[in-house]
Order: sequence, then C-alpha cells, then structure tokens
Amino acid sequence: MTTLVDGSTRVRVSSVLNRDTKQFGKKYLFDGEEDTCWNSDQGSPQWIHVNLETECDVSEIQIKFQGGFAGKDCCLESHNDEQIKKVMDFYPEDVNSLQSFKLPESLKLSSFRIVFNSSTDFFGRITIYQLSILGEKS
Repeated sequence: MTTLVDGSTRVRVSSVLNRDTKQFGKKYLFDGEEDTCWNSDQGSPQWIHVNLETECDVSEIQIKFQGGFAGKDCCLESHNDEQIKKVMDFYPEDVNSLQSFKLPESLKLSSFRIVFNSSTDFFGRITIYQLSILGEKS
C-alpha cells in the first residue's frame, strides 16, 4: 500500500476556522508536519473532498485528530459518475493518536468525501493533524 495523495490531488474542505487558511488551511492535512493542522469552523457536518488525478484502489484511511475535536459519527462517500454512494460508516475515538479505518473491500475511487456528521467538540469543530489515503494506483 502506498499513499495516493500527491501534488496533483485536488482537495476541498467544508470550512476553515475563522477563514484563516494561512494557519489552518487544507494544505496542512497532507504536509507530514507534526505541528500543523486543518481546523474547521463550527457547525456540522464538516467534510473533506478528495479528487485523485486517476482512479485508484483505495483500501484505508488514516486520521490523526486533536483530542476534543475529533469526528464522532463519520462516513466515506464515493462521488463517481455524478452519483453519491455511501461506502462505509466509521467511528473514531476521541484521542490524539493516528487511527486507521480499513474499507470493507478495496474500491476503485477517484473522487470521494470524508464526512464528519458530528464532532466531540460542542460547536462541531474538527481538527486534523494528519490524513493519509492508502491503496494502490491503477
């Protein structure tokens, strides 16, 4: 398995805390730095939409939240061929460590959304220090 996100990957997020993209923007999801993060603004749901350059076999998602600002009720949706399909639900723990969520089976995806329907934060904010999309390039 390799990481599927590279420089050609397009990523959109639902919001950024106080619209401060210099400090909390989406670019920090995949930068590999321990002290940078994407921080959403308040409200639910929050989401991260990933568009890979080509269709890939996606098999696992890894997320490192900040405790107190973790997703509670989450899902992965595929957005291929103008159709939205729920792939799986997952329920992260409210901890600061890297968590892995394996897909029920490896799926060919090029466009998908990670949806955080609720958060452990009272205001619905999500803070992610690391996000990895693992699988095989087709």
